[in-house]
Amino acid sequence: MDTFADQGRVDRAPLAGRDKELDRLDALLRARTGGTGPAAVDVTGEPGIGKTRLLTAFATRAGRHGARVLHGRAAAAPGHGVPFQPFVDAFADLDHRDRASAPDLAALAELVESAGEVRRVAAALARVPAPGLVLLLDDLHGGDPASVALVDHLLRHPPRSPVLLVLARRERQTPAALASALARADDAGSLARLPLTPLTAEDCTETLGAGLPPGLASEIHATSRGNPLYYRALAHAARTRGTETPATGPAAALLAELAPLDRAQRSTVEALAALGPRATPELLARMSHLAPGPAPNPASGPAPGSTPMAAPDAPARRAPGEAAGAAVPGVGQEAALPGVGREPVPPGGEPEAALRELVRLDLVRYGPDGRGLALRHPALPGLVLDALDPWRRRELHRRAAEALAAAGAPVTERAPHLVRAATAWDPAVAAELTEAAGRIGAADPARAADWLGAVLDLLPDAPEHHATRRELTLRRARALGSAGRVAESRDLLHHLIETEETEEGGSEDAESRTSAVLLCAFMERHLGRYPEADALLRRELARPPGPRPDLKTWLVVEWGSRALFAARYPEVRPVVAENLDAARRRRDDTGTAEVLTLSALGEAYEGDTATARARAAEAAALTDACTDGRLADHAESLVRLGWSEAFLEQYAAAERHAARGIAMARRAGRPFALAQLLLCSAYVHLLTGRVGTALDRTEEALAVARTLGGAELIGFSRALRATVLLHARPLGDPEPPAAAEEAAATVGTAEGWWATQARCMLAHAVPLDQDPHRVREVLVRAGGDRDLSRLQPSLRPGYLEVLTGAALAAGDLPEAERIARRALAEAERLGLPVQRGAAHRARGRVLARRGEPAAAARAFTEAAGDSARSGAALREAHSLLLAAPQFQAAGDGPRAADAWRKGRRLAAGGGAGLFVDLADRTRPAPPRGGGTGDRLAVLTPREREISALVAEGLTNRAVADRLCLSPRTVESHVARVYRKTGVETRAALASLVVRDEAVGGQSPRG
Repeated sequence: MDTFADQGRVDRAPLAGRDKELDRLDALLRARTGGTGPAAVDVTGEPGIGKTRLLTAFATRAGRHGARVLHGRAAAAPGHGVPFQPFVDAFADLDHRDRASAPDLAALAELVESAGEVRRVAAALARVPAPGLVLLLDDLHGGDPASVALVDHLLRHPPRSPVLLVLARRERQTPAALASALARADDAGSLARLPLTPLTAEDCTETLGAGLPPGLASEIHATSRGNPLYYRALAHAARTRGTETPATGPAAALLAELAPLDRAQRSTVEALAALGPRATPELLARMSHLAPGPAPNPASGPAPGSTPMAAPDAPARRAPGEAAGAAVPGVGQEAALPGVGREPVPPGGEPEAALRELVRLDLVRYGPDGRGLALRHPALPGLVLDALDPWRRRELHRRAAEALAAAGAPVTERAPHLVRAATAWDPAVAAELTEAAGRIGAADPARAADWLGAVLDLLPDAPEHHATRRELTLRRARALGSAGRVAESRDLLHHLIETEETEEGGSEDAESRTSAVLLCAFMERHLGRYPEADALLRRELARPPGPRPDLKTWLVVEWGSRALFAARYPEVRPVVAENLDAARRRRDDTGTAEVLTLSALGEAYEGDTATARARAAEAAALTDACTDGRLADHAESLVRLGWSEAFLEQYAAAERHAARGIAMARRAGRPFALAQLLLCSAYVHLLTGRVGTALDRTEEALAVARTLGGAELIGFSRALRATVLLHARPLGDPEPPAAAEEAAATVGTAEGWWATQARCMLAHAVPLDQDPHRVREVLVRAGGDRDLSRLQPSLRPGYLEVLTGAALAAGDLPEAERIARRALAEAERLGLPVQRGAAHRARGRVLARRGEPAAAARAFTEAAGDSARSGAALREAHSLLLAAPQFQAAGDGPRAADAWRKGRRLAAGGGAGLFVDLADRTRPAPPRGGGTGDRLAVLTPREREISALVAEGLTNRAVADRLCLSPRTVESHVARVYRKTGVETRAALASLVVRDEAVGGQSPRG
């Protein structure tokens, strides 16, 4: 039975997203009233999809058109009820006044109610006068044989009167006789099909999810699969959680379908709800044969001395699986569950018979492989379980856990049931949950944290368990952080540190506290709370007698990382150097590598490139010698190494280490490192001219950052994405500036490295020709003064280039000259080619404004050469495209064409739409007169195309690959070109093509 009508008195939600279906029914009714069109409409869809609501809404519309509308419903199961039962139910809408005013309908009603013959009923329907009759027959899949026969007859012999049958049914439950009749009518054209599909998220949110937070509304839509009744049930549960008894409102309508089931069938449904996606007939059989435990007395509560996991009517914990972690010290391996409430499963018919009937009723469905079983909708198990008595729910999960154990299922599949079944401390259960949390920690840290939390909830507060509590709390805090619940992790760690400080203990307790301080400082740093992280670390370093040497190394590394993110590395430089020497003396390779990467990044940031290179090279040698397993716990070290090499313009090394770190962080479940490594990889890909890949990396980094939270990481990820997007899109695209503004707004008033960089990247995105004063304001505010002295020294020349452009756009040539000189001085001190190239571009812009095109062209050419030496193809392309119009203005057409052609090729090959657009807008104009066009005019279009590619420096094989030709064919074309043009070498041909372009010849590739 479709449950919407019964539910209508409880939940009067509006009809959502069915305007097209209603319009279709209106059109069919008009056609039927006019004597054309099919005699029936077949409305099909999943239970809860809205068939009854659609029929009810259509009844109102049809009534407004003047038609008589009767609405009937079939019995709950096919083959039951009186003959013509849905028709009888429909004619019950006629009261004595209706019958008196419409004798034809009264006679028809009496004929149906007296179970007349099919032909006589059909003949009576054929005599229905205008304005016509609409018969809405709901749940026809449960129709009796007489009703099916009558529908079949009416479909084969459509009445000539204005009668429209609207049939609503569930396709999976439709008996064969009715299904075949409808199929024949569809073929004959006497039936119109109207399947109802799931609603979109927008349809659900606008009408059914009003008032829900957007994230929750989206989650409910995904769980409901766009089914409106399930959506309303889940939304109602979310709105009333804790204030109403479960299984009220829309959920009651869904669960009403379970009421007619016998005890065996209902027990099977409940077992399937508990088992979830792992259910199979074999597991169901195991659950049904497990001996029930003693039924609890709900009034007595848990056993004396036990620690309840949750109140009896607390919602069940959610959970699936993870990877092996250390067992809880002193914990056994058996999985008995003392203290679990157990209620006997009521006896009934055979499980197989019950299962067959549930499949027939479409309450249970087999998976694609024919083995797996599930309730028909993914939201149904939760609704079923929430409606159960808490003791019954726990008993089901106990049986599910034991059945899975007997079937040899891994502990990660048993853990969700162990969590939901246990009410008292049991070492064996604790060991299994701890192991399960360890196994899934990398893939699902949130679930691991919940399972560890369940163990901690049960763990007795006794001295002999304090060491176990410390270890589990630390592991849970780490899992919470990886799941993005950083503030929750920090709070838990603060409580643990406070507890450790108030309890006296030995060296083991001190090491535990130090580990907690390290992790807490990391979380504080991620939250942008640098002073708090600093205070924690300083206090732990100063605590007598001092931490163990290796732990001191980790404390110093975290302290130095805090200083890096706060842009205060010089403060920790002496301590870093001291600990580097100590780690080397201890021959602690991993500790040495950690400190080296910290030092390399700090010195690269500050612009001491010589020291940074030496530190990075030594760190790379140690890192490359480590296996991934050893590096898994040192993912942050790879982050620092990759960024150090990127700032030192060692792009190949940076890409190699970032790629290794990304793969390792994904496997080991290190989301903080993963986000930063992805950003490092994106930065390198952008500069080396692979814009599309860079954009993919920033998109993934932003997705990871969002799960972790933290305004600075999210803001920096957005800013780098906006910068990549700026280069990917053509000039003037509005999305990159908007994305950059959003990034700057995300970091708010934060002053860390990420936040500062996010603001500086906004300066790149604001169009200079539109708002140069805004560009200058953004940079000066971030940099502290007009020399940008607070910005990262190793990147400062690049930002000074932007500031030079802003001064020129604002008409302040003297200030632009001053900034360009400063950029060049700082770049020379750094000795970094890409930064020196930025300074040369700044100088070239000033020279171009002063009307010195030849000098400007030389400056831009120097910038291109500097960029090329480091492999920064994107900066090389930009420099060449700036040089081309200056060469043209200086009267050097061939060099202008050569610079333009090479710059555009680099930009196009790297996917840099910004520079491709710039190239197309600034193509050098051909000089007047002369040229070599007569020598190239004799070439065919294919020969000219191949000549242009040869001029770009491509080999015959590369040309063949580009044009999808064979190398032999390309060789033949090149030989003919030599013969026709009179040249003998590839260099001569290239020179000929360049000269032709300079005087106006058009390259076939544009």
